[in-house]
Amino acid sequence: MSHRPSSGLAAVSTALLAMSRQMEVRDVLKTIVVSARELLDAEYAALGVPDDHGGFAQFVVDGVTEEQWKAIGPLPRQHGVLAAMLHKAEPERLADVREDPRFGGWPDAHPELSDFLGLPVRDGDETLGALFLANKRCSKPEGGCGFTAQDEELLGILAQHAAIALTNARLYERSRELTIAEERSRLAHELHDAVSQKLFSLRLTAQAAAALVDRDPARAKGELQQVAVLAAEAADELRAAVVELRPAALDEDGLVHTLRTQVQVLDRAHSATVVFDSPGIRALPAAQEEAVLRVAQEALHNALRHADAGRVTVTLVRDGQGARLTVTDDGRGFDPMTVRRAGRHLGLVSMRDRAAGVGGALTVTSAPGEGTTIEMEVPGG
Repeated sequence: MSHRPSSGLAAVSTALLAMSRQMEVRDVLKTIVVSARELLDAEYAALGVPDDHGGFAQFVVDGVTEEQWKAIGPLPRQHGVLAAMLHKAEPERLADVREDPRFGGWPDAHPELSDFLGLPVRDGDETLGALFLANKRCSKPEGGCGFTAQDEELLGILAQHAAIALTNARLYERSRELTIAEERSRLAHELHDAVSQKLFSLRLTAQAAAALVDRDPARAKGELQQVAVLAAEAADELRAAVVELRPAALDEDGLVHTLRTQVQVLDRAHSATVVFDSPGIRALPAAQEEAVLRVAQEALHNALRHADAGRVTVTLVRDGQGARLTVTDDGRGFDPMTVRRAGRHLGLVSMRDRAAGVGGALTVTSAPGEGTTIEMEVPGG
């Protein structure tokens, strides 16, 4: 037996591990395409996810530069060989795709493709996408070398596991959407409870000041001072809610910049001193960055709203391939066991779930009168 099958199986194992680490659909698609191209030593690879209108909702490529991709133009339609892969279960292995009767050409900027291997990515009877490779990299005598039956078998194994990874990623994104909806509902209740109470008190205090202004100016002045305090507190509540509801776009600003911006807003909005420190970290997978951001927000919320902290420090540092977030406050602290037995969680369950959901871990250290430290570690990608 040649060495190729064993090395191929090892490469499949590496590809499967890479896919299992991703949680976002887009990250899974890209990992599948890169893994397939490397596994079978092809020049080009692509994976198209169909929409309901005869085109592709997503089309991820590897081996094509960004400039080439922009020059190629709109996403391809579901026709020719691509359509065949979406509408039947069998793979397509061609010595030269240009000679296939279904071939309809491609845009001028499109790379020249010859030997071709494609197959559908399926979950049961549902076709999730079409995966294809082109231009196997090897010496090509007359007639071309092309992809082999063994290549087809290896790609089939990869496609089966790709379907599982893609399905899991879709389920994860749906569950996250539900979590976000739940968080928005919670924030709406908090906004109603906290800010409405402040505004109600402000209204009553202003009415009292108006009643006293003629007969007791000194007391009226005191009531107006209280109006100013209540108005400032209501503004603080609103600012904090807005920060939670509308975090900066991680894709555009990155995790470090996003956290620094939010800490600066909270520092201005609250009497406590809130500081952030980070030497800079490598980019994390999108799901991990969002989890770190949400845990930081929850920990800051607890420190500023419940702990009566005078100072809160947020740090984000590199930890191996991943990162470590630490949120420390000098507030009143608490006994984690007592909180758990009392049925109060202070968001700890949510934070632990977020950490575990991206392969990380959360540690809570606190005691009455000794402040609180929340530490979250994520593995990176």
